[in-house]
Amino acid sequence: MKRNIIHILAVLILALVIVSCQPSAEKEPEVKNIILMIGDGMGIAQVHAAYLANGNTLTMTEFLNIGLQKTSSADRLTTGSAEASTALASGVKTNSRYIGVDPEGNPVKTILEYAEENGLATGLVATSYITHATPAGFIAKQIDRNMYEEIALDFLQTDIDVFIGGGRNHFNKRKDGRDLLEELTQRGYQVALTMEDVKSISTGKLAGLVDTLHPAKYSEGRGDMLPDATATAIEILQQNKNGFFLMVEGAQIDWGGHDMDEDYIIQETLDFDRAVARAYEFAKKDGNTLLIVTSDHETSGMALVDSREDRLQPDYRYIHDEHTGVMVPVFAYGPGADKFMGVYENTDIFHKMMKLFGFSAN
Repeated sequence: MKRNIIHILAVLILALVIVSCQPSAEKEPEVKNIILMIGDGMGIAQVHAAYLANGNTLTMTEFLNIGLQKTSSADRLTTGSAEASTALASGVKTNSRYIGVDPEGNPVKTILEYAEENGLATGLVATSYITHATPAGFIAKQIDRNMYEEIALDFLQTDIDVFIGGGRNHFNKRKDGRDLLEELTQRGYQVALTMEDVKSISTGKLAGLVDTLHPAKYSEGRGDMLPDATATAIEILQQNKNGFFLMVEGAQIDWGGHDMDEDYIIQETLDFDRAVARAYEFAKKDGNTLLIVTSDHETSGMALVDSREDRLQPDYRYIHDEHTGVMVPVFAYGPGADKFMGVYENTDIFHKMMKLFGFSAN
């Protein structure tokens, strides 16, 4: 009898040891909010140029989870912002210049729309027209990125809570004579036409159309528009108890690349990084916010080489004044950040966000 009891105990102990050694099912992190920040045209060289100019420090380079995403579109190795934004927003690669539709022209659902369906607050911020390619990829359904007035109408087809950028003329100086600013007011939006007005708003729906066309370059007086707009959007969106999705674009890094102008590139990248710092500050305090900082593509093939005068300082070289097809960096912080390590397609960013939000595609 005693021997049987000892045998039973031994079997139980062995079973417990075996069970305790088994790997437990991986628990997905709790992600309540996602802030996706896109430095348009920002490759590794642009990041490093700004890093050096800023005394060897940037907020985005403090992140420990870093990956690379491949940027090609459905019909080209070298992508444009419209099709790249569509890929990031929807997980679908599409053709050049297409916005929010697949290669056959069929509408695709974006992470912003899934967030709305699931009761989250949503927002878009950009240092360009708010109807420009990158923000438009999250909200519009058009076959050409330059259909700005049609894209402005698409904003009224959603329940987006906050959008801040330029492009006011596409809303109230239209060929069809409609005043979409008045229509937005009727739909409950607070329409703000300056950044001072934007910063004074802390609750409710906000349409911040702070310039008739594109906002100015940072070097020509834009000031802290991007960091302040980012902070305002977060302040409003975080009031939704279900969480929020926010996309923030530093649009003019790309334009500096097209101009092959390192001063323009560096100033815009540093301004973008100051906006990243605002989001990072919130994410650190919140604990349930995933912050992703990436690009849509690289512009100009920028390279840093030794200065002839001072070998410790860079000179800059460019391949040409257009986009290139190289991979671009992804920096991530917060719950689920480790999912963004490695090398993957730009479309995978959408799928990773969907999984971390716990959304099902339909």
